[in-house]
Amino acid sequence: MNPRIIMSGIRPTGTGAAHLGHWEGALKNWLKLQDMGACYYSIVDWHALTTEYQDVKNIQSSVRQILLDLLAVGIDPEKSVVYLQSAVKEISELFLLLGMMTPLGWLERVPTFKEQQAQLGDRDINTFGFLGYPLLQTVDIIIMKADTVPVGEDQVYHLELAREIVRRFNNLYGDCFPEPQPFLTPIPKLPGLDGRKMSKSYGNAIYLNDSTAVLEEKIRPMVTDVRRKRRSDPGVPEDCPVFTLHQAYSNSEEIAMVSAECRTAGIGCLDCKKILIRNINAFLEPFRQRRSRYEKIAVADILEPGNRRAVEQARRTVSQVRELMNV
Repeated sequence: MNPRIIMSGIRPTGTGAAHLGHWEGALKNWLKLQDMGACYYSIVDWHALTTEYQDVKNIQSSVRQILLDLLAVGIDPEKSVVYLQSAVKEISELFLLLGMMTPLGWLERVPTFKEQQAQLGDRDINTFGFLGYPLLQTVDIIIMKADTVPVGEDQVYHLELAREIVRRFNNLYGDCFPEPQPFLTPIPKLPGLDGRKMSKSYGNAIYLNDSTAVLEEKIRPMVTDVRRKRRSDPGVPEDCPVFTLHQAYSNSEEIAMVSAECRTAGIGCLDCKKILIRNINAFLEPFRQRRSRYEKIAVADILEPGNRRAVEQARRTVSQVRELMNV
């Protein structure tokens, strides 16, 4: 059997740092898959422009922060190809070529297109770049000939679109690309501090490099089950984003206790949060320690070897595509 070819990417936006949603939705599997195939892990700075094009000053510093987080969680540039998207110019060429054959309606029906337009009302994202970012994601994946993509649940539809685009290309021009399949984590979607999906764009994230003080400051006012207006009101844990985080970061005994005590108002929301704060801090501490060892690295020293390897593969793919498309 041919070994897996794995590709995934992370956007350097906002503070630049990766958050718990990234860990649960993708990075946990990035780490696992390093020993299971050929891995291409990209910091996708062009994707950052789809929502940050009006304020680009922080993108480069964000690239550095993302790289530090990847190293902190254990991504090894000796095992995996870690690279910067914009260093691989062939991605833009394949994006252009596939744009010629991708139906507009396929992009317009992507659920996150209208969802993010509503959620990010403070930004003008009625642009070609934002509409086309699922196609750019497809290119990121298939230019490396990837067949496996570790993603969060919210990205599964994008993988379905990628397979549609692959099938259309292969039918029009000849077999070139495998159909990429998602590789999900047990907790593929994590709530943020306000109950919505955890996202840098929504400003509701817990970052992998948050200090103990910052973590406590974020979680103490976190939204809970709306039924618990007073300490004596019982709640429904399944409707509380704090409990969802407990399921990811607390042990089975603590989860059972919190669930039972919440339903009977035996524990207050603040006491429940204190347990969660302690457990997330314990989880993050090894990342914090490893991250501190890389603080003085030069980004180029880490990314340059990966950039070269990614460009080599991308050039092979684009050469094949150009031959099939007769351009």
